[in-house]
Amino acid sequence: MATPADTGTPPVKTARSETGETLRFLLKLALFVFILRSFIFSPFSIPSESMLPRLLIGDYLFVSKWNYGYSRWSLPWGLPLIPGRILPRDPARGDVVVFRSMGPDDHDVIKRVIGLPGDRVQMRNGQLFLNGRAIPKQRVADFIVPISPNFPTEKCGTPFQDVDANGKAICRYPRFRETLPGGRSYEVLDQENIPEADDTDVYRVPAGRVFLMGDNRDDSADSRFAPPVGMGYIPMERIQGKAIVTFWSTDGSASWLLPWTWFSAARFSRIGQGF
Repeated sequence: MATPADTGTPPVKTARSETGETLRFLLKLALFVFILRSFIFSPFSIPSESMLPRLLIGDYLFVSKWNYGYSRWSLPWGLPLIPGRILPRDPARGDVVVFRSMGPDDHDVIKRVIGLPGDRVQMRNGQLFLNGRAIPKQRVADFIVPISPNFPTEKCGTPFQDVDANGKAICRYPRFRETLPGGRSYEVLDQENIPEADDTDVYRVPAGRVFLMGDNRDDSADSRFAPPVGMGYIPMERIQGKAIVTFWSTDGSASWLLPWTWFSAARFSRIGQGF
């Protein structure tokens, strides 16, 4: 009887061998994604308006993972595979970082680094003071957010509701530019005076921790507030990475079942914006 080798016919792969190859491929793919997200880049989506004006709900950005070293919080779900913090490096004031909040409802959060270990931070009448010195705060053009499914009217207080030249509903916020020591600057929103947020005690940042704030100063549960209202000082090992670039942005009007709306809902002007 002729065999496959005799006739030149290649052997037929069994279903079991094909299943094994598929499983090996999926395992390699999962390992690649795990390493990529843990040590190189990770995507992050913006769920709230606490970082307006720089970040809108519906923005998607890449976070670089190597800037500040690695800890268990660098890994998906905070897997306890890394003891302590390896290759540590402190962030710089003004960096926008993604970190893991503390508490039983811990989750990923994005804020701006304001105070480093040893710094004294205070808010006086809505102005930031760092180590006793007032941080320059300059009034600039109003920030305008179009009303959309990702930013409905109820998110915009009545005093800030307006319409643009085309009659479309918008939200108009007072905007300011802060400049940190060393010249690094960024924009913030400050709608009104809220005593507990705009007039505070002096915060002294402990060793191994950072003081973080949202750019939307009147709508950010940050280091100005102790848990559970805010987040207090954040340990360095909980910082996962540094925001580097926006790679997609949507106003929330798209439907998965209507592919053409993926493009009509896109905010293309925001794609590629760095930090």
